[in-house]
Amino acid sequence: MLEQKDVIEDDLLQQVANVLKVPVDAIKKFDEEKAVHIISNTFNDSSILNGINYNPTFNPMDRWLAALDANKALYEQLIKEKDEQIALLKRLLEGK
Repeated sequence: MLEQKDVIEDDLLQQVANVLKVPVDAIKKFDEEKAVHIISNTFNDSSILNGINYNPTFNPMDRWLAALDANKALYEQLIKEKDEQIALLKRLLEGK
């Protein structure tokens, strides 16, 4: 309803400004073109949109290779333990 009015009373405008936590002059002097210009020039190539960093400061391939190396070490440890268990079982069977 306020947007359709040609003139808004000062006390009502003050209430709206208080709710929006902006000065009354910001509402009176609002210019949509300037606002769009400011917003469009605020973001740049290193901006973060919705918490997704499209320009990470690390190389994702390095992270992937590090995870692969960690998995390889874990796999090798599991194989070593399995070999030790097999050797123990063979010794136990030979002892009977």
